[in-house]
Amino acid sequence: QVQLVQSGGGLVQAGGSLRLSCVASGTIFIINDMGWYRQAPGKQRELVAAVTGGGITNYADAVKGRFTISRDNAKNTVYLQMNSLKPEDTAVYYCNADLRRNLGDRLYNYRGQGTQVTVSS
Repeated sequence: QVQLVQSGGGLVQAGGSLRLSCVASGTIFIINDMGWYRQAPGKQRELVAAVTGGGITNYADAVKGRFTISRDNAKNTVYLQMNSLKPEDTAVYYCNADLRRNLGDRLYNYRGQGTQVTVSS
């Protein structure tokens, strides 16, 4: 089995910073794309940032210049550094990974348990 376990998050004032981490563990051959999504109350889930296995990153327009996604392939870990946080960043954040559990396997998608990020004004 594979698990994605998140850490970080919490309550911060506007303008502050938080760092989220997500570690994948279990039977993993290789991890392709990793990313972070968020879902605010009453809103659809949206992609925040993603990073390919080769390190190419992609960001939602709303977070460009403020958030940075990175990954440590040796540790099967993806990070989201969030700076200059705004109240509208308040949401539950989920990490996501597309991976192969064994050589020649198809891609499987896994998601973390979710972490609340609350930004007060």
